[in-house]
Amino acid sequence: MPGVETDSISRERSRTGRWLHEHALLLVCLAIFLLCLVGMAVSGYQVYTDDRLEHGGTAIAFGDYFRSGHFIEATFENWESEFLQMGAYVVLTIFLFQKGSSESKPMGERTPQDEDPRHAAVGPGTPWPVRRGGIWLVLYENSLAIFFFVLFALSFWFHAVGGAEVYSAEQAQHGLPTVGVIEYLGTSQFWFESMQNWQSEFLAVAAIVGASVYLRQRGSPESKPVATPHHETGA
Repeated sequence: MPGVETDSISRERSRTGRWLHEHALLLVCLAIFLLCLVGMAVSGYQVYTDDRLEHGGTAIAFGDYFRSGHFIEATFENWESEFLQMGAYVVLTIFLFQKGSSESKPMGERTPQDEDPRHAAVGPGTPWPVRRGGIWLVLYENSLAIFFFVLFALSFWFHAVGGAEVYSAEQAQHGLPTVGVIEYLGTSQFWFESMQNWQSEFLAVAAIVGASVYLRQRGSPESKPVATPHHETGA
């Protein structure tokens, strides 16, 4: 019946709209990421092609560019620093504090994040590793840091893989010997590429930790309430 079909469509749209609302932050960030990645690929391909032509080479297909050291190195060099930053921040905020910062746990008191899950009441919605216990719980209660450090390690390696190809190509142009991935890890070029990104990530973390003591952004969970005194720490 038309009325039943209309109600079904309305309910489906309502569920879809609710799902989009509940996941909007993740979806928007992923959309911006994809747009920027596409922009990086397009512009990087043009830079790479121009460089090849200037040195007497030939252009490659756009699809082949994604397998080139130029694209791999540029992509994972940046991902590496981001995942290092997030992993280190997750771990450092367990033990370290900043008085007055919204990014710090309150000082001198226990928070829900400090509670031992082994003593928690178990219900239907309790995560499976908590109900199971043992090694599964040990892994799960550290899974956020593990997640970021695994991604950091993978990005670190692919940065080295792509960077070794780019570095070797430049060496060959100057009549110098090429290097393997392990050899490239020992070059100053690799560590220059890494450190120039790492320093900026930790500067950004320090900036929000320090700025959130005195500055506010109404409506953002990264800020304390606007009227909160500067000395009050955490949420």
